[in-house]
Amino acid sequence: MQQKKKKALPRKDRQKQYHRKQILNTALDLFSKYGYHNISMHKIAKEAEFSVGTLYNFFSDKEDLYRALITELALEFLDCMKKALGSPGDEAEKLHTYIVAKGRLFTNNIPMLRIYFSETRGSSFDAKAGLDKELRALYEKGLQQISLVFKSGMDKGLFKKLLEPYYMAIVLESITNTFLFLWLEDPQRHPYEKVEDVTRLFFENIRNHP
Repeated sequence: MQQKKKKALPRKDRQKQYHRKQILNTALDLFSKYGYHNISMHKIAKEAEFSVGTLYNFFSDKEDLYRALITELALEFLDCMKKALGSPGDEAEKLHTYIVAKGRLFTNNIPMLRIYFSETRGSSFDAKAGLDKELRALYEKGLQQISLVFKSGMDKGLFKKLLEPYYMAIVLESITNTFLFLWLEDPQRHPYEKVEDVTRLFFENIRNHP
């Protein structure tokens, strides 16, 4: 049975989506460079080449715009994670695919990486606490996905049961985040690819060898 093709959105709706994306991309660049409090809706409108009124047609205020931006970035990251962890191979191979995919996602999008660190390393832009709660829930969801792969590997006897799967996920995230942070500071001195040397040692220690 053939699947029905999705009906294309009307031209007006496609244009609205495109304009919204333009606004978010501009806001991402500005927030990542100058911080949340140093950027106004007027500045975003000017850089995006829209009227301020157009921005308010999409977002009620700056906080609403920032909330939408952060949520979209978090969902993009989770989608990248889901695809990587669902790739072929055993659990160690899936996690390796995720490590590579995470690096590719962030090193190809420096503004996204800056925002990621601003929200995960304690230097938040201080939007309302409600946003922080939403972000924590999304971050927790990501950790749970990784921990499920570790649990599966333990259940199959691939990994040693040295720690609870959840804490194994935290260790792996800490390693990759550290390398991304070093890469952001000095890409030449700290190429992200070096993370594979450290994670190789990590996996060598947790794997059950025949």
